[in-house]
Amino acid sequence: METAKSLRVRVWRGGESGYWAEYAVAARDNQTVLDVVTEIQRRHEPSLAYRFACRVGVCGSCAMTVNGQPRWTCRTHVRKVVHDGQLTIEPLRNLPRIKDLVCDLEPFIDTWQRAGAIFQGRSDRNDPPQKVDPESISRKQADAALQCINCGVCYSACDVVYWNRRYLGPAALNRVWTLLNDERHSEHQGTFNKAFSRDGCSSCHSHGNCARFCPVELSPASSIAGLKKMAFRGYKARLAHE
Repeated sequence: METAKSLRVRVWRGGESGYWAEYAVAARDNQTVLDVVTEIQRRHEPSLAYRFACRVGVCGSCAMTVNGQPRWTCRTHVRKVVHDGQLTIEPLRNLPRIKDLVCDLEPFIDTWQRAGAIFQGRSDRNDPPQKVDPESISRKQADAALQCINCGVCYSACDVVYWNRRYLGPAALNRVWTLLNDERHSEHQGTFNKAFSRDGCSSCHSHGNCARFCPVELSPASSIAGLKKMAFRGYKARLAHE
């Protein structure tokens, strides 16, 4: 889709009880949404707050909601998302708004602790490295879900999080899936129990928005489905016989 010569950009200003402000920004070739936000801050609104770091699609800190969908703004070219020469930019959804395009990530980060998604090793620095078979089924399942960088896009896209802010969410449960497939993790049962506690894995409605919008093309929905299969197959009973 071709962009107009000038873009009409609606940007959220303020916190939870903020307002919409509109700016006119020149349309340019190969322009990203982050370029647009930066131009507004430099030329129109010096007080505009937003996050960014690498600008090359590595850190995920520039994630925002663009025309209703969560995206990394540094990777999103305007021509792919503009509609009738207009853009609407706001913070990631499902998270408290601090100021303008900046949201509070603490509720998202807290889900990892509540899900038991912290690696606990079986050995210490005095022990030799534990051998892992890279060709084993469990290792391949873990590897397929490892590249999450905690940008919060899937959490913002999740309908269940929107309904229930206590839901652990796709990123934390995706991490749980990697740990339960990692033989070096020493807290398999504890992690499993937390993942299936109230507001945990069983709350997922399998809408698939987490996989649809993941910028690195992971599928937390598949990881959550794998966790549910573990439960159906008697994971607790299986552990008791290991």
